[in-house]
Amino acid sequence: MATLSEIETWLQDRLATLLAEHQVPGAAVGVLLGGEVIDHAAGVLSKSTGVDTTPDSVFQIGSITKVWTTTLVMQLVDEGKLDLDQPIRTYLPQFVIKDEAAAAVITARQLLCHTAGFEGDIFNETGKGDDAVEKFVASLSTTTQLFPPGEMFSYNNAGFAVLGRLVEVLRGTPYDAALREHVFTPLGLAHAATDPYEAILHRAAVGHIQPETDAAPVPAPIWAMTRGMAPAGAMLAMSARDLLAFAKLHLDSGTAADGKAVLSAASVKAMQEPQVKLPALGMMGESWGLGWELFDWGGTKVIGHDGGTIGQNAFLRVVPEHGLAVALLTNGGETIEVYKKVFGHLVQELAGLTLPPLPTPPAEPASVDVDRVLGTYSCEVADITVRQDEDGKIWLDQTPKGIFTELGPKPDPVELVGRDEQSLIAVKAEHGMHQPHVFVGDDGSGRALYLHSGRALRRAAV
Repeated sequence: MATLSEIETWLQDRLATLLAEHQVPGAAVGVLLGGEVIDHAAGVLSKSTGVDTTPDSVFQIGSITKVWTTTLVMQLVDEGKLDLDQPIRTYLPQFVIKDEAAAAVITARQLLCHTAGFEGDIFNETGKGDDAVEKFVASLSTTTQLFPPGEMFSYNNAGFAVLGRLVEVLRGTPYDAALREHVFTPLGLAHAATDPYEAILHRAAVGHIQPETDAAPVPAPIWAMTRGMAPAGAMLAMSARDLLAFAKLHLDSGTAADGKAVLSAASVKAMQEPQVKLPALGMMGESWGLGWELFDWGGTKVIGHDGGTIGQNAFLRVVPEHGLAVALLTNGGETIEVYKKVFGHLVQELAGLTLPPLPTPPAEPASVDVDRVLGTYSCEVADITVRQDEDGKIWLDQTPKGIFTELGPKPDPVELVGRDEQSLIAVKAEHGMHQPHVFVGDDGSGRALYLHSGRALRRAAV
């Protein structure tokens, strides 16, 4: 096995070249092994300023925030203030969605493992004040239920805003303050920010997006999404080293570096236990725990999470068996290609593990019941239409809605082929991945009720 010193040399030799090859403006990498940490950075924080990326630069970690929110929730469980299996309304009576019957029974556990079943990609703007999360949760009153609570997995951003509000109510303090007091402070984080006002005090990365297909990434016009979605990943930014301090907490049974118990060993263990199995979805794991995404890499358990905000992407993988954690923070470009090369090398050299390959189209496309999959599937941020052309080819058209209409042109049509009887896969890789689309359920007439690509998008009513 390689030493951390050898890995540091490899990063010094290779990272800048990898970023240039894949048009990633800047990135930071951190590696934790056996309690020791190395970090390295390359590129620029913004192409408009040319400021160099350094190891203490802060990047948005996006949805990795959800594991931090889960940690806050599990602290409440440790203190006897919360039962995960009681209806969320036991503690948050103001929780209202369109389906009253569902709202009355949804639990914190279901929110933590994305099985609550209501529409999750809601990005309502509710201001920048300390009441933003409270107002955001109140704005969910017209949100639709996609399936009965607990029935299946569907990634749910809004559900973590509800959990953030739960923390606020039970702690009697805004979400950001709870995060600082109960996680930042005991971990001694030096380069972490809960909002843009804190981030600007550090060397802060700016996200980059493509103004049109095949164009080089340019600085995004917006730094962060709505504060009301902070508990889901709209704001939190930090250095790779500080992200690894959080990973170490979960490797060390909830104990901080100074020996203080931040989370119980029982809660750390519970977060890593499978709660729901996932469809075969490419970058995602085989199952989901409480907050954590769970992977099986050739028989070795790996936990982690990815994060994507406006032009920034973050990747975290933790291998408990080897005391290993790797963090990659980026600000645009072909980030998945960099992920594959960096993580592929590091986990092989440090743990003898092979990074599982991402799905690719089969040499001979599988036969698919076309009538079952064709149609339009809709959610709050996009309409997805699966259609067949005159030559028999299947295409996916995506029409962004809401905030996403401002972040570049409408995506080009994507050609799909049969992956197996239940799914299609993109012929062309986008951002380094051929995205699978799984079709599940039945609308009563033999057609799929949901298109599942991480979120379950319900077939639109005709």
